[in-house]
Amino acid sequence: MAIIMRMPEVLANATEAIIAKWLIQEGDSFIVGQVIAEVETEKALVEVPAESVGILGKYLAFEGASIQVGAPIAILLADGEGQAEIEKLVAEAGVDTPVAHIPPEADMAPTATPTAPILSEISPPASIVSTPAKIAEHGDRLFISPLSRRLAKEKGMDARSIQGTGPGGRIVRRDVEAAIADNVNSVATTVEHSAALIIPTGSFTDIPHSGMRKAIARRLTESKTTVPHFYLSAPVLADEMLNFRRKYNEWAPKKISITDLILKTVAASFSDVPQANVIWTDSAIRHFSDVDISVAVATDNGLVTPVVRGINYLTLAQLNLTTSDLIDRARIGRLKQSEIEGGSFSVTNLGMYGTDEFSAILNPPQSAILAVGAAKQKPVVIDGEIKIRSVINFTVSVDHRAIDGAVAAQWMEAFVKRFENPFWLAI
Repeated sequence: MAIIMRMPEVLANATEAIIAKWLIQEGDSFIVGQVIAEVETEKALVEVPAESVGILGKYLAFEGASIQVGAPIAILLADGEGQAEIEKLVAEAGVDTPVAHIPPEADMAPTATPTAPILSEISPPASIVSTPAKIAEHGDRLFISPLSRRLAKEKGMDARSIQGTGPGGRIVRRDVEAAIADNVNSVATTVEHSAALIIPTGSFTDIPHSGMRKAIARRLTESKTTVPHFYLSAPVLADEMLNFRRKYNEWAPKKISITDLILKTVAASFSDVPQANVIWTDSAIRHFSDVDISVAVATDNGLVTPVVRGINYLTLAQLNLTTSDLIDRARIGRLKQSEIEGGSFSVTNLGMYGTDEFSAILNPPQSAILAVGAAKQKPVVIDGEIKIRSVINFTVSVDHRAIDGAVAAQWMEAFVKRFENPFWLAI
């Protein structure tokens, strides 16, 4: 039986999502569990699997379109069904044509279309060739291709001063490039004769917000404005932990990272101060028996936070395999929805970029996030003497609704003690 496929609620409380990619072509069949499409949420690309066997009859939304949750995105057919069923469901859905993503430039600069493009391209009339600048303007509109308009804007040129040689006098890319070359030659000639430095007007490019970027902005703004943050920081001696890692990696078949050791230390600190392993809900403070921690991963589309679950049960080798897999798939947008939800705590590490110290914004509904700085050689006082040691600055941001200051301080004390004395890892 033919049905309308609707945009699923791939993220809790989400109101819309973006069709990132269709993986089934119109007319192709699919089986149960086969991925039909990839949908972009605020945190990751989510695969949408088929719930039954069938045929993808017609797209009702193109790639790049932002669609409300529950809105029609495709028509799925059963074997033997065809155009008649498609037309019936299209009428029921009230969708005449598929929803498409419209680039911002197309909204700002609509362009006219020649009435006879084929004839113009093959043999443009002499009048068009001789007066291209006049024909390029149609009322208040400028007859120019979107690519040419953007190129002219990037170079700080007035598109109306460019003569068009395309069909119907349309300004095309070669016209803009020729005008740019003429402008460069003109500037060079002027400088040569006057010895004066001419600085062109600066330009900028607007990069439209992706769905993920807008959602990240919304969530972080909500977190910073509605959650009462407080912060605790500590400079931690890192030499013993770094030496442990070096010696471990000399023998281990797969090398562990400093992030793996930080995650393991965080989990152990919750065993010392279990009352810190909580989150705030509207009706209660929820206490967790296991330790699930989100790891912040930078991607081309924004920050993604996959959750490493049950760290209190994992060995260092198991933890490394788990985190490596999650981080690799996060960077290419292949996380599952279940892998980006949950957890009570996050770790974000900017130390690899040389950042000395910073404070992070909480990721609701989690109650704390640990910001990790770079390991740097610094003078410290040990037994009354100044010595040079590797020091890492850790800063924990805490939700004061769920965790009191004294509890957070006890947790930080436990973390520092364990990180500076990693012998417990061998037990």
